[in-house]
This record gives sequence, structure tokens and C-alpha cells, in this order.
Amino acid sequence: MREGNPVQSSATKVLQDVFGFEQFRVDQELIIERILAGGDALVLMPTGGGKSLCYQIPALLGQGITVVVSPLIALMQDQVEALKQAGVAAAALNSSMATQERKEVWDRLRSGELKLLYVAPERLLLDGFLDELYNFNPCLFAIDEAHCISQWGHDFRPEYQRLGIVRKRFPDVPIIALTATADSPTRKDIIKGLGFTDDDLFVSSFDRPNIRYRVVAKDQPRRQLLAMIRERHGGEAGIVYCSSRKKVDDTAEWLRGEGVRAVPYHAGMAAQQRSLNQQLFLREEGIVVVATVAFGMGIDKPNVRFVAHLDMPVSPQHYSQESGRAGRDGLPAEAWLCYGWSDVVLAQRRLAESDLDPTQRRISHHQIDAMLAYCESSSCRRGILLRFFGESEIDCTADGNQCDNCEKSPEVMDGTVLAQKALSAVVKTGQRFGKGHVIDVLRGVANQKVTRFGHDRLSVYGIGAELEGPGWHSIFRQLASKGMIQIDLEGHGGISATGASRELLRGEQQFEFRKDTITRKASKSRKRKKKLEGLDAVQSSLFEKLRQHRLEISRQLEVPPYTIFHDSTLVEMSQLRPQTTGQISSISGVGQKKLEKWGAGFLEVIRSHGSTSD
Repeated sequence: MREGNPVQSSATKVLQDVFGFEQFRVDQELIIERILAGGDALVLMPTGGGKSLCYQIPALLGQGITVVVSPLIALMQDQVEALKQAGVAAAALNSSMATQERKEVWDRLRSGELKLLYVAPERLLLDGFLDELYNFNPCLFAIDEAHCISQWGHDFRPEYQRLGIVRKRFPDVPIIALTATADSPTRKDIIKGLGFTDDDLFVSSFDRPNIRYRVVAKDQPRRQLLAMIRERHGGEAGIVYCSSRKKVDDTAEWLRGEGVRAVPYHAGMAAQQRSLNQQLFLREEGIVVVATVAFGMGIDKPNVRFVAHLDMPVSPQHYSQESGRAGRDGLPAEAWLCYGWSDVVLAQRRLAESDLDPTQRRISHHQIDAMLAYCESSSCRRGILLRFFGESEIDCTADGNQCDNCEKSPEVMDGTVLAQKALSAVVKTGQRFGKGHVIDVLRGVANQKVTRFGHDRLSVYGIGAELEGPGWHSIFRQLASKGMIQIDLEGHGGISATGASRELLRGEQQFEFRKDTITRKASKSRKRKKKLEGLDAVQSSLFEKLRQHRLEISRQLEVPPYTIFHDSTLVEMSQLRPQTTGQISSISGVGQKKLEKWGAGFLEVIRSHGSTSD
């Protein structure tokens, strides 16, 4: 920070003493400075980018209470618990609390003890609540997950759209709105809804270079998922997203049968069991949660090493947020997506059955097309996601954590003739049959259905014998991703050619064909203990001992382990092996309160390991 500014010096001191970080990340300094000067800010940072500090530090420096609007009870509880462990006076008011608990929070508010109060938008807008807040001198309003304000946002909530009332009721109190996913229309909606200006906008890069992105074509998806977990993430925490509750239950049960510590999570479960599974994921190591997309929005767990999708997300915004729940601690993580034709059908069917107005329907259709293009692309995955958020594309080979396309360039060939054959078969069979039937015709399969409709007598019968079934399935997915075929969702999923295919059929346009590589089944071999990247064998052994010590503390306190220290802090301890209080206090993430509470215990583990390993 620049010298000579007492506000900046105070913010730096809080950053170091309370949160244990030596310096601010990009834009944090400017945002905090703006808030402390009484200005507003719309903060767009990627998941794990440090958004919370942008309001938590001004809250600790301000005179009065900071009110944090948060959409989920789980998110409130998670953040309040982490702040408590750092010695910050924070609390939440929500519907899950008992009457006595709520009374205690109000008592702490009246005594002036609290610095941060977390509430849901519904509570903030209750009659009389904003009037009551006048008595506690609010110095800042922070609106988390601010994309919920926008009708174009992927988690739009009507209550959020009414938050503009805060500006009217408290015109002199700064507001900070924060989100990890907002394209241009969403940003404009947030700015308008809160009475901000374009000068209030702070946009950090959405790039997550520590996440390795991979997409695989579906071929027994559960087996492919298991192979990925066993080969690269055995014993590590992960999230697996599925499109339906039944698929969540079935997948979790199947993974447990294969030796993976997996639990389900979805809205159809009993609330108590759902809560227990969430707490198990947060408080234990190496748990895999299989969930619908409702899970994770309120989860701050930093050491999720992989996020897997067994079905295609409905938009790049959703995918950016969901995959961004991996590697929030900055350590290497993986975003893995298993994708097939069924995803195309499901996405388009759900859109057709929705009650969206024409404008929203058009936007949703564009987002589905963007996800199809992401899945079928042969270019850099990270670059594609960045382009969606208005950033320049990149080539991720530069930083060593390549996506699957940059790690091994996919084989691309001229597929113009193959695409013409596929489209001709669609047209000749009447543009009303499903993909599987058209492929049978192309390959010359004389099954009962083909012969019953006389399609074995068509000129296109057998003209595609040069490709096996998986190759043709890939061709049809890529045609769909380019908008050249569409699915009849009111009938039985028949496909037809669109106007966009005419130039290709006339030979006036080329079609590049990406050859898919099918991931094989998982081996039955026992999982191997994997060293964390960047650590040698001795350091990895110390890291596991530190992690076990952290787990014991967290179980005693009944809090998630990462509220003690993040994995990244334990990695640094393992690498530097501090021997004194002064040395351990210099490690990132070791604030003053945490040093006082746990520093001696972690030093003892490090010293003990040193005496047995050197």
C-alpha cells in the first residue's frame, strides 16, 4: 500500500493481524479505500478471489454495524463461524435459530458488541426491521451473491430485486455488492437496481489458473467418474453434480459401493439428513458430496479438490460458479465434465417447458448454445469461459496448469463430408426420427425399425460405414453445438436440419470434426496415496500430520477444519517448517488470535516431525 495514508495503514494492519495475510490481492486495496471513504462498489471477483475481505475489513474499521445480506443460511453460518475463529464479533439472524438464540443476538447488537450481522433479504425487508437498524448505526451494507438481483442472473430472487430500498432508507451509508458471476446484462441490472453508477464497478479477472478443466464424452459416466477420482483424487474432498434427485441418490449409493465416502444432498431429502450430510462434508476430510446444483452456493469449504458434472450445466455462468467451488484455497484442483447427447436433449426440453418470457428464453437459448460450444470446442477451456465474461481469451499452456485441450491438442479433421452425410440422412428419413435411428441408417444396420420404415432402401443407407457409433454420436453433438440440427421436444426427440445447415449441405461451408477420446473404465486397483503438488515425501508426511491435528481441534470445537487453517496454510507450514512463534506468525493465514489459540500446538507437531524425519 502507499505510505502516509492512515486509512490504508489501518486496513493493512487488520489484514495482517486478524486475517494473517501479508498483502492485499488485486483491487482489494482500491475497493476497501473506496468503501472507507463513503463510496459504493459493485465487486466482481471469481470464487475464491477474496471478495469477503472487501467488506469485512471496512466493517472492523467502521463505527457501527455492518449488515451483510446473504441468500442462504448455510453461507451465513459458514462465514460467521470463520470470523469467530479469527476473533471477530459476528452473528447471524435467520429462521433456523431458536428464540433464545435470536434474543442473544439482539442483546449483543444493543450492547454494541457486534461488528457484522448476517441476514437474509427476506428478514431485512420485514416490516420494522430497517427501522430497528437505525438504532445500531449501520456503517455499511454488504450484499453478497448480488447476481440474484438481476432478472438475467442465474439465481434470480425477487426479494433481492427490492434491495434498492436500502439506498432510499440509508442514503448516506455505503453499499457494497459482490458476486462471482455476472455477464454484461446482469451487471447493468445490478447497477440500476442499487442506484450505482459505472464508476462503482470493480471487475477482476475471472480466470482460475489453479483449476484444470476437462471434458469427456459420456461412455458409462459412473465408471468414468470413478476412474477420475481413483486416479487423481483418492481420499480428497469433491462435489459431484447431477441433474436429478434420483440420479444423486443412485450415484452416491454406487460410489459408496465402490469404496468412495460419498453422501447425497438435494431438496427432496429430510431436512435433518440433508443438514447432517452437509456438516459431514464441512467437518470431515475426504468426503464427496453428490448433489443437485442447489448445493454449494453457501459453502466456503476451501479444499474441494475436484468438482465433477455428470450432466451439462445450463449456462457458462452456472458452470463458472459451480466449477469455481474447487480450489478456493489456490491449490491445484480439477473441474471435470462428462457430457453427451442426452444433455443436449435435457437442456432444450427444460427450456421448452419453462414459462420464461421471450427475452429470457432467447438469453437462455444463447447460454445453452454457449455451453454446447464449450463442451465441443478444441480450443482452450479457460479461454472460452473468460470470453463469455468479456475477457480476452488465453492459452493456458503458459502457466503449466493446462486444460485437456491445451495439455493434449485434440485431433481435428475436415468433417465436411461426414456432416453432409449426417444431415442428408436426417432429411431423407423424414426429419422426425431420433439420433440413434439415423445413425443406424448411416451405418447400414438392418434392424427391425430400419426395415419397417423402409429406410434400408434409401440412398443414404450405409453411406456412413466408415465411422463407428461413438464417432457418429460425436458428429451429431457437434452439429447441435453449431445450431445445424434441432430436437423436436414435443414428440419423441426426433431431429431435423435447421436453416443454418443449408450452406454446409450445398458445399459452401466447411465443418471441422473433433475426434473424441473415450475414457475407459476405472481399474479395480486400490487407490494410491497421492502427494500434494509442490511437496516432497517428507513435506507430504508433515502435511498429513498437521491436517490430522487440525481435524482433532475442529472436532473438539465442532467447526469445519478450514476455519482453523486452510490447506494452503498447512502446505506453507510443511514447506517452511517454522520452529518459533515468530516464524509461524509470518505464514499466510496465521492471524494473531489463531496464533494465540493454536500456534503452540502446530509448532509441537512440526518439531516432533522434524525429530523423526531428519
